[in-house]
Amino acid sequence: MNYKRNAYCGALTKANTGESVHLSGWVQRTRDVGGVVFVWLRDREGIVQLVFEESVCGKDVFEIGRSLRGEYVVTCVGEVRMRDAAAVNKELKTGEIEVFVTEAAILNKSETPPIYIDDKAEENELIRLKYRYLDLRRPKLQNNLRLRSKIISTIRTYMTEQSFTEVETPVLTKSTPEGARDFLVPSRLHKGNFYALPQSPQIYKQLLMLAGFDRYYQVARCFRDEDSRADRQPEFTQLDLEMSFVEPEDVQTVVEGAFARVFEAVKGINIQLPLPRMTWRDAMENYGSDKPDTRFEMKIKNFTDYAKNCGFPLFENCVNEGGEVRGICAKNLSTLTRKELDSYGEFVKSYRAKGLPYLVFNKDGTYKSSFNKFLTPEFAENARKVFEAENGDIVFFASDKKNVVLQSLGALRCEIAKRTGLIDPNKYNLFWVTEFPLLEYDEEENRFVAMHHPFTSWMDEDQDKISSDPGAVRAKAYDLVMNGIEMGSGSIRIHSSDIQAQMFDLIGISKEDAQLRFGFLLDAFKYGTPPHGGFAFGIDRLTMILTGSDSLRDVIAFPKASNAACLMMATPSDVKQDQLDALDIAIVKSEE
Repeated sequence: MNYKRNAYCGALTKANTGESVHLSGWVQRTRDVGGVVFVWLRDREGIVQLVFEESVCGKDVFEIGRSLRGEYVVTCVGEVRMRDAAAVNKELKTGEIEVFVTEAAILNKSETPPIYIDDKAEENELIRLKYRYLDLRRPKLQNNLRLRSKIISTIRTYMTEQSFTEVETPVLTKSTPEGARDFLVPSRLHKGNFYALPQSPQIYKQLLMLAGFDRYYQVARCFRDEDSRADRQPEFTQLDLEMSFVEPEDVQTVVEGAFARVFEAVKGINIQLPLPRMTWRDAMENYGSDKPDTRFEMKIKNFTDYAKNCGFPLFENCVNEGGEVRGICAKNLSTLTRKELDSYGEFVKSYRAKGLPYLVFNKDGTYKSSFNKFLTPEFAENARKVFEAENGDIVFFASDKKNVVLQSLGALRCEIAKRTGLIDPNKYNLFWVTEFPLLEYDEEENRFVAMHHPFTSWMDEDQDKISSDPGAVRAKAYDLVMNGIEMGSGSIRIHSSDIQAQMFDLIGISKEDAQLRFGFLLDAFKYGTPPHGGFAFGIDRLTMILTGSDSLRDVIAFPKASNAACLMMATPSDVKQDQLDALDIAIVKSEE
């Protein structure tokens, strides 16, 4: 019996009633009730119920039906019939019909799988990753990857319409470690030398602008050798683009257009363009984060001026030492228990906050606080005014260095929203964060480092601060943020070799080191480089959000575990000695 099907299991409907169909797929489950065997057959489109009834299919085929087990590969021919009204299964897309089998063959048997192939089954993730080829049989993961394919296809079509040229850039490239750690690849032909896998196509796409391509894009595979993190992957996919003769708004228009097209194609949602803009300073001041979640309010307010002489020693001492006092107002949470309030205090400690004083405005108009001994009517009224608090609200305070205050309150507002159900999971707030600082100070290295990357141009109006106050210089940089997640980053690039050399000097890269690591780029800039800028955003992250998945691993076919290991193939692994010899490499084990 051949196995060439003429229909997919999950695509059958009552419109197919009376038709003879040839199906092939995997057995999901079986149920033998004596003279009839019911089998759920699964393929990429879904599940349909097969009926093996001896009076219809004959003894031999009926015995095949009785011998079927989970994950057997089967092909069959049968007639589509409507189910009796009482037998309709509303959990199945094909629940109104079933297929009465007349012919069948087992194409391959299966041992009992180590994981259950079902979306509802809660399997250990490490086991799932070890047997990923089985895990990928789950309908949810297959649908995720098909949606991912649709996202990429939609983006490619859109970019072509916008007159972009898709160009593949090298995977074996030069190590330029400024940021994350490179993956290194030893060269056999050039012993003692190494390639690096690209963290992004950044330099190549800038050179493509110099070459005159004007509009470039690529669905790029990128690599970063980072320390273990729960939801990061050492290899990932991003949409990478670059444009010539542009300002930030030009790049942003193209990017937000791509997002709008994807949302329309995948979710049926029309995004209003242009997207809102928010400066980095406003994001930090109001939300304590450069990627704020704006699906709910609870903005951070500055209470420092009122805390100077408020009578509460903790606040007064903080202000006198140059710190700040800020807070957030949590609406309608005055009934929180002491245990719940204490749990928020413990939460902010992980963000270096030393405590979490609070002021409760009871529904009856009275108030109380965690510092009642020092609480005055004047303090309460000032807090009510600054935080626009009403009866039934709580104001949480943080007092410390400005960065600690903003970071802890920014995290706290999200934690409160998460615990109290303030966040609408079906809401997508997309907006731009602009005017990032060009530099940030690294106290460990005792030098400025680029906040985005060292090829980012500064804003023209901040030119006079480059030498006198480099920390105050703003960059022509912009991030696209959605629901508290950074979707991607971009900037207008430096296109002058003199200015690029000045930038390297600002971040402590000597002329000699700059020439060694980026000499080809500095030389290239001497040959008529156009002003240019670009952007890149993560395909994996976008797919994760649009599928409602909890992890990047659910939208990548063969992901790594949190320690960057592939459990399925047991990689990274050792290699044979002759392979190392060919590279002149010896493994030297450290004493640790």
